[in-house]
Amino acid sequence: MKKNFFKINIFLLLALSFCIFGCAVMESAGRFLDGSIFEEKRKALYKSLEKDGSVADMELSITENKNNETYFTISISKYPMFKLRALKSSEEGAFNFTSLEYLAGSTHGWNEFSLELIGEGNFDSENGVLQILEIELVQITKGRIQRYDTRLTSANALTALRNRRERINAITSWMTSREAPSLNTAKEFTNYWEPLFFPEIVPKKKRPQNWLEQDDIRQKEDDINWNLSYTERVFSEELWTVRNTGTLLRDWEEAFSWIYMEYNWEYIVELLINEIKFNKIK
Repeated sequence: MKKNFFKINIFLLLALSFCIFGCAVMESAGRFLDGSIFEEKRKALYKSLEKDGSVADMELSITENKNNETYFTISISKYPMFKLRALKSSEEGAFNFTSLEYLAGSTHGWNEFSLELIGEGNFDSENGVLQILEIELVQITKGRIQRYDTRLTSANALTALRNRRERINAITSWMTSREAPSLNTAKEFTNYWEPLFFPEIVPKKKRPQNWLEQDDIRQKEDDINWNLSYTERVFSEELWTVRNTGTLLRDWEEAFSWIYMEYNWEYIVELLINEIKFNKIK
């Protein structure tokens, strides 16, 4: 009885420790995105809803830091993995974009980074009208990676994140060069692209017809027997090694939301380059 009681207590202690650690990580991640990690106080919150005729469900938060600088933070509900930050540059509401703040997890861990933006716009806080004139992604400036029990920070994380972004840009560039149907949700996106990328691991009924031909050359990597000939038939040469080594699969599993964001970036920009009406909530 005493042994069982001791085991139960140890289990509860470990569970409690894991819960506290998980909550601390999520709280820190949440603060990264909501602006509080920047030591800013929220002054106002606005919403724009599709049901009211908006182009998308969106939020715009106005915050102020200890140096009396005012920031606008814009989020789109369909793309919860990122928020856009802009620094107010005039009393009339003109602003310059500063960064895209990204955070998304998977069963393997999470990616978190700040990506420099250039662009400008204006927010009329009195009437709740947002007008973005231009917006462009530049380069990742800082971030962190958690993969299983390994965490990368500082220069190591920055290098890994920039390398991953290069690979993601390469694959999304290839994807957008192909004629694909309209994919309105992340599920539709997955159902269309995953069988094309990884026929070796999806159910047989989902595999493309040309995925396996007579005399195809196979190579085993991380317990997956990759079809090298299929890779050469379907993908551009710069992606051959990435797919055949399983790197593309790791990116897909660990950074799916990132791939989804980059793939849809032009659409996101088109969505934002509109006059968008917001209603003040707080």
